[in-house]
Amino acid sequence: MHKRYLTAGALLGGLGVILGAFGAHKLKEMVPPETVGTFQTGVQYQMYHAIALVFTGILYERFASGALRWAGICFGLGILLFSGSLYVLTMLKATDTVGLSRLGIITPFGGLFFIAGWLLLAVAVSRSRK
Repeated sequence: MHKRYLTAGALLGGLGVILGAFGAHKLKEMVPPETVGTFQTGVQYQMYHAIALVFTGILYERFASGALRWAGICFGLGILLFSGSLYVLTMLKATDTVGLSRLGIITPFGGLFFIAGWLLLAVAVSRSRK
């Protein structure tokens, strides 16, 4: 399990760098500044939680537990829902697509998964006997 978290964290971190570069350069030509800010928030939280996934993978090797397993799952789901929804909202704004503005309701659920991941990480470490 730990190799999956290490691999996912590394890949999501690399993708975050690519998306951050796109947001800093090309995206500015396509959308208003507040939309660039929304996109950058998605990148920022993706990077934080990609690092959290790597950290979880390292801890899992030493303190394997169900709580750590679920922490990693929550971090992954949080990235998908939180950052993913912000990326989609930015794309919709860039293409002037209307009718899907309610997609933003997904973003807070991603945030809840992030919070759950951090809480589960704390529980796992506090319960470990090593």
